[in-house]
Amino acid sequence: MDPIIIIPARYKSSRLEGKPLKKILNKEMILRVAETCQRVVKKKNLFVATDDKRIYKKATQNNFNAIMTPSNLKTGTDRVAYVAKLKKSSMIINVQGDEPLIKASDIKKVINCKKKFPNHVICGFALIKDKKEITNENVIKVAKTKKNDLVYFSRSKIPCSKKKNLKVDYFKQVCVYAFTNNQLKKYLKSGRTYLDKIEDIELLRFLDLGIKIKLVKISSTTAVDVHEDIKKVERILKLK
Repeated sequence: MDPIIIIPARYKSSRLEGKPLKKILNKEMILRVAETCQRVVKKKNLFVATDDKRIYKKATQNNFNAIMTPSNLKTGTDRVAYVAKLKKSSMIINVQGDEPLIKASDIKKVINCKKKFPNHVICGFALIKDKKEITNENVIKVAKTKKNDLVYFSRSKIPCSKKKNLKVDYFKQVCVYAFTNNQLKKYLKSGRTYLDKIEDIELLRFLDLGIKIKLVKISSTTAVDVHEDIKKVERILKLK
């Protein structure tokens, strides 16, 4: 069975309201993400999951499938899990709607990793190159093993050494994930968990549920969390 891609898109973002419909070089961000995903799967296997009629209308007017989801769902992965119940697939890919620079080739890497490690949740990660991101709480940092098994996600600087002269490579989460339907059923059923609530990082719920997370290295991106990120993404796109 072919994988499906679900793009969760919420209008009432606490840091940037209406984020999916913000224009980046005159094109709405949700359409940029959907067009990239369309290069990975057939359009019939691509869905925008939203709680807002404006986002639904923008997607469907541009010939993308969209599904309305309940407004009380707390995270993008809850939204993906809701849609996954309606669509039968052995593999569900979550590409966050605020990743306008994501590459089709990197989504394929996540899919291939899921095929290799079907019992793990898969998540993209990348090396942090901009030192400002290390202390930016909007950038989710990654602590991992040499075999790319997740140890922990945090908004704080991890791993943290008290040795000031020690060279440390810092990594960040890139919001492309892969799940099975059963993994998402457990996720949706449990509700928010201890670590998920404290850090406000949705994938930590899987750790609380005892589900392992395998990381796959992909290209570094700039996710859009605040208005300043839009300008940053536009500068990057102009250089391409």
